[in-house]
Amino acid sequence: MIKLVYCITRRSDVTAAEFHRYWLEEHGPKVARVAQAIRARRYVQSHSIGPGLNDALRTSRGLMIGYDGMTEIWWDSEAELAAGTETDEGRAAAAMLLEDEARFIDFARSTIFITREHEIF
Repeated sequence: MIKLVYCITRRSDVTAAEFHRYWLEEHGPKVARVAQAIRARRYVQSHSIGPGLNDALRTSRGLMIGYDGMTEIWWDSEAELAAGTETDEGRAAAAMLLEDEARFIDFARSTIFITREHEIF
């Protein structure tokens, strides 16, 4: 399997509470509705929790300001990911999700990449 990892920073005009609510209650169901069209097998949202522990971890390592959360989406293969973009339905789904993401995500302060997992334990 391959996995898309999307490290997300919220827009500055969206509060943390509203960001997490919208992402979970509004955007998540939209992804679920188009999962078959984009050929995704699994979708997980990881929401950052209280700043105390996260700030301590970042400070101890001299790291940049953290993300507000992370999305992971799995496909069976690179071919399946590509196939999800080759149909009119898949392209429309991807366009709809991108438009919706613009409501709460600061694209310039977020990052996205495709990975292959190597389980250690």
